Amino acid sequence: MAEIIKTHKETVPAMRFIGKKYGNEDRVEGHFGAKWGEWFENGWFAQLEELGTLENWGHYIGLMGHEDGVFKYWVGMFVPAETNVPEGFSHMDYPACGLGVCRLRGKKVWGNEPMCCDRLQQEGHEMLDREFICFEREPMCDDPDVTGLAEGEAILDICFFVK
Repeated sequence: MAEIIKTHKETVPAMRFIGKKYGNEDRVEGHFGAKWGEWFENGWFAQLEELGTLENWGHYIGLMGHEDGVFKYWVGMFVPAETNVPEGFSHMDYPACGLGVCRLRGKKVWGNEPMCCDRLQQEGHEMLDREFICFEREPMCDDPDVTGLAEGEAILDICFFVK
């Protein structure tokens, strides 16, 4: 079980998400972990990092939402707006906006988007109406919340685009 250890709001600049899109048929044992392994094995994150990253945003992203009523999951990175998209990748553009961040800690941090959405709304955050409304990101290694994890524990930010 995961616990919410903190929430906060960030402001993000206009940015582009570059990645690859997956559907329910790409899940293995109910999740997309195998796709993440594929990304590291194929060097796709390294390829995107060469394009330039947003300052303080060296995060690998799992972006979630619906497209024509069907769940889709993207793996990729946010990069500066108008970055050229390499062959074999797709993209989505995002305007500057707010970001409601819910930080989780525990042995099962994935799949807690409804709990995080509820908490952020209880705290007064208004979610933006977008098809791809939330994403997972791992905190940077130098973040103090990352230290002192028990065996099997993880830290994960679940982020929602907010007004």
